[in-house]
Amino acid sequence: MRELLELLEHDARRPVNELAAMLHRSEYEVEQQIKQLEKDNVILNYNTLINWEKFGDDMVTSIIEVNVTPQREVGFDAIAERIYRFDEVRSLYLMSGSFDLLVIIEGKSLKDISNFVSTRLATIEGITSTRSHFMLKPYKKDGSIIDDQECDRRLVVTP
Repeated sequence: MRELLELLEHDARRPVNELAAMLHRSEYEVEQQIKQLEKDNVILNYNTLINWEKFGDDMVTSIIEVNVTPQREVGFDAIAERIYRFDEVRSLYLMSGSFDLLVIIEGKSLKDISNFVSTRLATIEGITSTRSHFMLKPYKKDGSIIDDQECDRRLVVTP
């Protein structure tokens, strides 16, 4: 199963017959395993990694460190649920260290993100502080190099 998941994680568009050949299994067996993994919520979604900058969209991405006062009986979960339900939120993680939650959001401008933080995020009861960081340029995302311009960097030597 793990081998199948790793292959799908790397390239979810790979045809079932190719996956079956690589795993030395029948196509039927691979199809059934994929269906079961989807049913069990092991496979949650299939995503496409897009270089939006090349497409012409100038979205702003921000990483926000959030400190929270955990709530009795539910800890961080209730506040996390309120946060991850916002459309702007791309990812949300419970962290160890100097802050509790890491929120990754996208907006059309710095002002959009500022408004989100000040009017929607920071006003949630239990949030004690936020610290925002803005991504300036992506180099690699989810294991993929964004704009690979590898060139020969060796110095030319002449006799």
